[in-house]
Amino acid sequence: MSSSHCFCIAGHHIRINFNDDDSQNNMGLLPSFRPFTINTPPSTSHLSPLTSHLFVMDVDDSLRPAKEKKLVRKFDTGNGDTIVHQLPDGGYQYIVRDIMGNDCCLLIANEKFTHCRCALNGDWTMRSFGLNNALMMTFAFAGAYHQTMLIHASATMIEERKEERGERKEESIGFPFIAASGTGKSTHTSLWLKHIEGAQLLNDDNPIIRIIDGTPYLFGSPWSGKTPCYRNRKTRLGAVTRIERAPQNSIERLSPIEAFASLLPACSSMKWDESTYRLLCDAITRIIETTPIYTLHCLPDEEAAQLSYQTLTEGWKRA
Repeated sequence: MSSSHCFCIAGHHIRINFNDDDSQNNMGLLPSFRPFTINTPPSTSHLSPLTSHLFVMDVDDSLRPAKEKKLVRKFDTGNGDTIVHQLPDGGYQYIVRDIMGNDCCLLIANEKFTHCRCALNGDWTMRSFGLNNALMMTFAFAGAYHQTMLIHASATMIEERKEERGERKEESIGFPFIAASGTGKSTHTSLWLKHIEGAQLLNDDNPIIRIIDGTPYLFGSPWSGKTPCYRNRKTRLGAVTRIERAPQNSIERLSPIEAFASLLPACSSMKWDESTYRLLCDAITRIIETTPIYTLHCLPDEEAAQLSYQTLTEGWKRA
């Protein structure tokens, strides 16, 4: 029996179809998607799924690898390898392998990633890993056409109640921290949670930045690494900060060129695909035009958290 499920992630609707919803392939593979579940949007129910959704994913284990394809590259994701082929029609084929080298997922996407098919393999752990990776890649690459990017970061948010014209108003602002794996992104955000009043964790591995009407916003996502933080929240993007370990704490705002070079590696991208890569670079340029980008040289201590908090929220607290 087939089943269909709709979700809203960073304001984008996606649909996942299980062509054979059974004991192996079903929503049990995606527990982190529950906070993002929605009914079919009534305002777009008259449209085709490919028109009303960022993308549609069909899960069908009968899918087989493409016969005609060209190897693009093989890359290490940190949790395994992914092999990428380009297809004659401009689409892509991905084979997702886990850290043991097992083939977990075959993903075939059209040129703009609006329609994708995948076949899963193995036990529950392998299938969940493969499907989550397929959905994460598809979201990142389809999102490039809509000024939406998935970034490798640990993100906090601050909520504050303000008085405005005699009325109490709640405002929030988000701060993603980027760095090479193992540098201390999660350590620094945990210091915010411990020492900064009102700080909350938004996402610990893959938050989303989306530009809406020229303004960058930060969103939670169903992908949060080893920390189960799957919050369906939206907040203004306050600043982006790169973490670098140092013997003493200091922070500096980056020039536009330095900011671009700092932010680009943190974004999920297909550098070999000219269209999506150009769109990603355009979106990063817009973020730099509207948002301060910093490098925090720091120790893993409270002083570093207080320094970054005071610097990053200075303009927002004055408003």
